[in-house]
Parts: sequence; structure tokens; C-alpha cells
Amino acid sequence: MNIREEVKKMKLAAPHVAAMSNVQRNKALSLVAENLQKRADEIFAENKKDLEYADQNGIAPQIVKRLKFDEGKLRDVIAGINQLIQLPDPLGKVTLSRQLDEGLVLNRVTVPIGVIGVIFEARPDALVQISSLCIKSGNCAILKGGKETTYSNRILFGIIYDSVIQAGFPEGSYLQAEQHNEIDELLECDDCVDLLIPRGSNKFVRYIMDNTKIPVMGHADGVCHIYVDKAADVEKVIPIIVDAKTQYTAACNAVETLLIHRDVAEDILSKLYPALKSEGIAIRGTKEVTDIIAKIEAAQVELSQPTDASAAADVETVEETDFREYLALIVSIKIVGDEDEAIEHINKYGSHHTDAIITEDDDAAARFMQLVDSAGVYQNCSTRFADGFRYGFGAEVGISTSKLHARGPVGLEGLVTYKYTLKGEGQIVGDYATGKSTFNFKDL
Repeated sequence: MNIREEVKKMKLAAPHVAAMSNVQRNKALSLVAENLQKRADEIFAENKKDLEYADQNGIAPQIVKRLKFDEGKLRDVIAGINQLIQLPDPLGKVTLSRQLDEGLVLNRVTVPIGVIGVIFEARPDALVQISSLCIKSGNCAILKGGKETTYSNRILFGIIYDSVIQAGFPEGSYLQAEQHNEIDELLECDDCVDLLIPRGSNKFVRYIMDNTKIPVMGHADGVCHIYVDKAADVEKVIPIIVDAKTQYTAACNAVETLLIHRDVAEDILSKLYPALKSEGIAIRGTKEVTDIIAKIEAAQVELSQPTDASAAADVETVEETDFREYLALIVSIKIVGDEDEAIEHINKYGSHHTDAIITEDDDAAARFMQLVDSAGVYQNCSTRFADGFRYGFGAEVGISTSKLHARGPVGLEGLVTYKYTLKGEGQIVGDYATGKSTFNFKDL
């Protein structure tokens, strides 16, 4: 397949897709949901082939977890589609209406971005979510998944494509790329593709960003933090942190670093450490942290409560600056002197994705939320809430740490832009330049 030729055709189809009514787009989404459910057994059979390939080729466990597409994930993507159908039409909204002069009216109206290339790794459910959002927002899309999801993506895309054609969409308005070399071909289509959204590892996203002139929306890292303040409710600390680390360890919004106020560090760690240990979470702590954990272990021995040697905790001392994304059952822990130090650490070492504070001090929380420079900043809840479906967006095409156009979980609003329309009655600029006519601005 010649990607450039196919994308050029798609560019011509894009205005026709943009002009389709919300009723037509919702019909396409209904057909997608209906056909996914009808062909569930076929989908699971194809996904099993991908899982077998992963097993035979030593694919990392965190990738396999993302790769699996079971009844739960099918249920979630269908729920997301149905939620999208219920959302208002994102297109044709007038966000500004201004009279420039009598009979000369300017409007700003929301429209699709146009042609979007989405390149993602090992996430069959991402293909469905992305396609659904593009359908609802009137965008054309080129979809390229990883080779790990070859069979799953092929059947899912086939179902989606057949559904949109059945709903009256133009031929060629959606395209699946399968070959690795097609990524580089796509990256060169800056005259036809309006936006690229990469989803995958840091290395993968960086490659996309560094090798194209096409605007790129997304994030390379997910180094998320939770700061446990001195005014934290201990009863909230354990479940929030355990959820943020274990609910979906391979997700970009899983917590990777814990910061604990020094005034409560020993008390918090005496309760948190056993909880992390019982979940099989390895700890990479600064020396101050590992010294406290050693004291906790020693106290257990003194109380004749030694833990089973087979369940020995994985605890290592790391340098002050060794904080990164693990996407595994590992968490970094550092003790900080105050909220300012926590904020400074997050802004310096974080990825500006999602960060949280656990505290009952609303003033401290408000300050944290104001000063932490991240796409999502939370109080007293898990970082795993950073998700388009959980935000009520229906789904997401990804999470952006950019400050331009879209930030955080990117749903429908992130897939539309706007155009200006101006209606006149024969006015010419020359009359305004000479003073024959004057502007009479008035917001309508």
C-alpha cells in the first residue's frame, strides 16, 4: 500500500466527512457498537493469536496486560461508544459572533481538525476508542498499531470500517496501516496529515516527535507523583496509593513516585510499607526512606513478628535524582521537608502528566493545585482517574502534556478546531481604509 497516495485521497474526503450530520455520525457509532458485540467471539479468537505470539516471543508483562482484549475491555469500549453517542455534537458550535459593521457579521465555528494519524503500541482497545472519537468529531483517521496487536487490530478495524461505510461515510475516510515502514512514510505526509497522536513508550513517542514536521499531540512520559502532606488522613493514604500503583500498573497515569512530609514519614511508612509489601510492590527509596524501613523491619523482629522470608520485600536505596517511569510494580519514595519541596520536586522531575496531594488542609491543597505545573492535579484521589472515559468524555485519543490546543485526557474537544466565517453585503476594505466607512463592533 502506498501511504502517501491513500492519505492524499483521504485529504480530499475529509471535507465530506466533516459535513456529515451528527445523526449520521451517531448512526455509524451505533453500528460499530452493535457489530463489535455481534462478533465478540471472533475478536477474542484473534486476540488470542496475539497473546500466543507475545508468549512465544517474550513480550514484557506490562505490554501483554495492555494487549489483552477480553469481555471486560469489550464492555468498556462499547460503554464508551454509547456515552459518545449521548454527548452533544462538537461541530458547528458558534463560539464567537460579532458584528463588525452594519451587515458585516463574523462568526467563529467549531470544525474537525481533518486528517489525524494515530500511532499506538499494544492497545487494541485504543484502536476502538480513537476510531470512535474520530467518527463523532468528523475527522478522518489513519491508524497504525504495533505488530503485537496485528490480529486484534485487523478484525477490529475491519468491523469499524464496514460500519462507517454502512452508515454512508465516503470510501477511504479511515485507513489501517500495518507495516512498520509505513510509519516513516506517514511521518513524511506533512502536506496531507493535520495532526499526529502517538501512544506508546517514551522512546517511541520521542521518535515520532523528532522525525516529522506534522504537529504532534501527546506525551512521552508518565512520571506521576503523590505527595502525602503532614495533614493527610492516614485512612485515605493506603487505598489511594495502592490503587494508583496497582489498578493498572502499565498505564501512564499509574503513580511512580511518592513524596512524604518528614513530620509524618515514620507514621505513614509504618502503615504504608506493609501494604506495599503485601501487594508485591518493590521500593526504590532515598537513604532516609530505607533507614526508616529498616527500623520498621527491626521493630517487627523485636516484637517476634518476623515476616515470611519468602515474602521478603524488594527495597533498594537510590540516588536523590533517580526518579522515573517504571510501568511495573515498583515505586520511588522520597521524604520532603515541606510542601514547597514537594512542589519543586514534581515540577523538576515530573512529566507534567498527573500529580496528587493527600491532605485535609484545603489551603495546602489549593496551593499545590495552583503551583504544580501538570495537566491534571488532584486532591485525595488516585492518579488513575486521569482518563477520558472517567472524565465523561466517552473515550480519549490519548493524554497530552502540551499546553497548546489540548491538555490532559483528549476527548472530543481536543479533536476540533475552528474556522471564521464572515458574511457581508458588498463591503470592501478600501472604504474602511479611507474613512468612508467605520467599524461598529458589537458582540451578538
